[in-house]
Amino acid sequence: MDDSMTPLKRARLASKMSQGDVCARLRELRRKRGAMPPKDSSLKRMYIEWEQGRVSPSEWRDELCELFQLPPAALGFVEVAPPPSIELPSVLDVLRLDAELVEMLESQTDHYRLMDRRVGAAIIPQTVAHVEHMQQLLRNALPGKHFSAAAVALAEGAALAGWQALDAGDITKAWNLHDIAKSAARQSDDPAALAHVTAQQAYALLDAGRAADAVELIQYAHTPQTAKRVPPRLRAWLAAAEAEFLAAAGQGEQARRMLDQAAEVLPAGDSDPDLPYLMLNETHLSRWRGHCLARLGASEAVDALTTALDGDQALSSKRAESSLRVDLALALRSRGDMVGSKEHARRAGELAGRTGSARQRARIADLLAS
Repeated sequence: MDDSMTPLKRARLASKMSQGDVCARLRELRRKRGAMPPKDSSLKRMYIEWEQGRVSPSEWRDELCELFQLPPAALGFVEVAPPPSIELPSVLDVLRLDAELVEMLESQTDHYRLMDRRVGAAIIPQTVAHVEHMQQLLRNALPGKHFSAAAVALAEGAALAGWQALDAGDITKAWNLHDIAKSAARQSDDPAALAHVTAQQAYALLDAGRAADAVELIQYAHTPQTAKRVPPRLRAWLAAAEAEFLAAAGQGEQARRMLDQAAEVLPAGDSDPDLPYLMLNETHLSRWRGHCLARLGASEAVDALTTALDGDQALSSKRAESSLRVDLALALRSRGDMVGSKEHARRAGELAGRTGSARQRARIADLLAS
């Protein structure tokens, strides 16, 4: 395909639609939003301008993302600028790590973490390149007091890339990236980092339909001994994650017990300086509880999820909101509210389309097909 094409034109050709087909779909989507679309001839002229890259479709981005089921960056709407690169040593050179370099690595990971919340799957190539970059640095690094912190930075970055791969539907890639994260966490001798990335790897098993194996893996990471060595917010996260896997495995009583444990140990606030990769507060935990209860078919899931949906933090990530609305659609369907269920499923589909979340789209497809 011609490299000079705009991303919007490439998306249309990949979908095997004509410009007229796209304009017809755009009119339908605009009407669904309760707005009157422009005349056919006007919209076609506008679309030609967008596709040729002469004009930005600022007021039609949501409809275009939904139509092509792609995030904004994949259609050329978001400029993803990589942070400044760090010069790597040659194969025969070695590197002495220092605090400034470690801080730069952590800042780059934070950059990709923030971009992930904005554009979703579109940032995966940059995050994976960042992980490979850090691996090369550590391979050429001399031992010293900053090596452990650099290894934690690699563990955090690889776990982020692994989570993005999982969201994009690539389970094998997600598992392998989490293996890199675990190896780095072991090098760092940081029990919190190792517990977090090991437990997060269990989500690959869950998405592969192996809930019992996911339970086994997180229980390996979340032992009473580990709980004594990690901060309270991570203890709450580990307990809530274990509850999710238990719920998926149909172990409702144990899942509820772990949710109660998570609520008991969760400290105030949203995050901790020592856990930059983890954000967990009461609103997030309410959403998590609702997700587990929805999996179990419990009627009280609707109340927990509705409360979470009203929380400001729950809506800071389109991916999180999409997941929450899928859970709410499932819970409402269990209550017999088919109208409400379909509305939340529709909205979840729109959000999943914007972020490129294959994981959420698969959940929505399962929900609508059942």
